[in-house]
Amino acid sequence: MSITQPTAGAVAAERPRAVLFDAYGTLFDVYSVAALAERLFPGQGQALSVLWRDKQIEYTRLVTTSNDGAHYQPFSTLTRAALIYAIKKVTAYADGTSATSQFLICFGAQIELLLAQYNQLDAFPENLGVLQQLKAEGVTTGILSNGDATMLQAALHSSGFDGLLDHVISVDAVRKFKTHPAAYALGEQATGLAAADIVFVSSNAWDALGATWYGYQTLWVNRAQLPFEELGCQPTRVGRDLRAVLEFFPV
Repeated sequence: MSITQPTAGAVAAERPRAVLFDAYGTLFDVYSVAALAERLFPGQGQALSVLWRDKQIEYTRLVTTSNDGAHYQPFSTLTRAALIYAIKKVTAYADGTSATSQFLICFGAQIELLLAQYNQLDAFPENLGVLQQLKAEGVTTGILSNGDATMLQAALHSSGFDGLLDHVISVDAVRKFKTHPAAYALGEQATGLAAADIVFVSSNAWDALGATWYGYQTLWVNRAQLPFEELGCQPTRVGRDLRAVLEFFPV
């Protein structure tokens, strides 16, 4: 059961005119790769999936904030780099001067299998029904994601979400990852609406915070029952799963 609560100090807002979803962690379970990772690296699957995700996000921040984005690389490239780092760490691989070719000989097949799985991440079970209901109600919907367009389309297709979202927006268009304001501005540009007329939905607290700072109405999907970021700002609402977004659109 989904329970949505307005956050403390939240100001009542007008009914939004559109919904934008984060993709990775919100629509798609980034840790669903752990099962395959466990088969490939027995005893290390969960640790590898967590490290992979943490390093992936760290890399997005590094390339966005360093030298005014001069080191930008697409999300797919960073995802591969983060996976290689994670495998090296969990296998205690000695990364010497001649290590790269030997590493790829040892682990190239596992890398490709895990990257292919990342394009077919499991969707959370309630998500399809939520997207179908929003579509039936005529609500404008979209994804606003760090992911490359090709990655996003693959994930949408594998999850059966084809045709359910009006906009699939990748930050690759501005070469800056969330939480950069230029990334969030893409939602306004795609929909033609002001941020205050859009609800942005994310399971990542840092993303919900960044979108709130930008000016969106926000829903933080707190599946793991974690505390929110302690930076003096709260999302508009907090819910336990994606069904909470429907409470922004009472019938």
